[in-house]
Amino acid sequence: MSFRVGVAGHRGYSGAELVRLLTRHPSTQPVLLDHREAAAEGPVYVTRPGMERVDLNTDVVRREHLDLVFLATPPEVSLELAPRMLDAGAPVIDLSGAFRLATAERYARWYNAGHPHAALLAEAVYGLPEFYRERIAGARFIANPGCYPTAANLAIRPLIANGLVERSAGIICDAKSGVSGAGRKASLKTSFCEVTENFLVYGGRTHRHVPEVLMNSCLEESEFSFTAQLLPLDRGILETIYFRTARGVKPDEIADAYLASYRTEPFIRLHAAGSFPDLRQVARTNFCDIGFELDEITGRGLVVTAIDNLGKGAAGQAIQNMNLMLGFPETEGLL
Repeated sequence: MSFRVGVAGHRGYSGAELVRLLTRHPSTQPVLLDHREAAAEGPVYVTRPGMERVDLNTDVVRREHLDLVFLATPPEVSLELAPRMLDAGAPVIDLSGAFRLATAERYARWYNAGHPHAALLAEAVYGLPEFYRERIAGARFIANPGCYPTAANLAIRPLIANGLVERSAGIICDAKSGVSGAGRKASLKTSFCEVTENFLVYGGRTHRHVPEVLMNSCLEESEFSFTAQLLPLDRGILETIYFRTARGVKPDEIADAYLASYRTEPFIRLHAAGSFPDLRQVARTNFCDIGFELDEITGRGLVVTAIDNLGKGAAGQAIQNMNLMLGFPETEGLL
């Protein structure tokens, strides 16, 4: 049986990655949903022979018999489209930040804008399967996590949950992303001459992804420092996370915490203590690779996580969520 799934925002990098993954998924048929004039969005990034393209209007879900809709759109567009698609009866997976923060007050603080759909904010399930698999499987509306918080939460939460961190010393997340994480829209900051042979900071403590880490790893804002940096690469995220351990913590305790959390997870790969992942190992995959090191004398620890920002950080994770929602094997179309 083939499920018809719509993709709005298919002209962007995350949307194009969604289309690529859906075309190789054995149980889905992607339908490209055009919600803006072509001139406003630029040329189609990915097409396949015979792929359907339709205008996204009020009756598209019923007319096209869509079983699910992906929104790979900016937050302001998702705020408009998500309620319409849900009202028409289609489950929705939103790749923007429009519905990730649970309350309108929190959204207003971090996005500097009001939120018109408080009830949907409360309903949306944060789509990190390693944490919320059962809720995702029964949901009709998923807020797909940000790329930076995906890597950070998967590294930090097991440490916090097992009491391994001296929280008063704080956690520092030094995060680096490829340029596709900024989206496809042209800007001076992401132009070739600005990015090539360069390395720069573009987001600090007020980065809008910070609250996703606080919420899902159970941290206070005063306990977490985050810096986003731009790598001269097309894709990939690598985060180096620094912390101090609670008194007397041994490396085996950290290793055991990660193993207990992720031993059965198909998309988490754990490195031996003292061994770290790199971006080539995760490029064009849905994997998150995690490695750590601990200096027992000083209690200083670090964790390195690597993901593909368009894979586990966006489209791959969205497919993982779709598989759970529609009852497919979780790895289908991703391995």
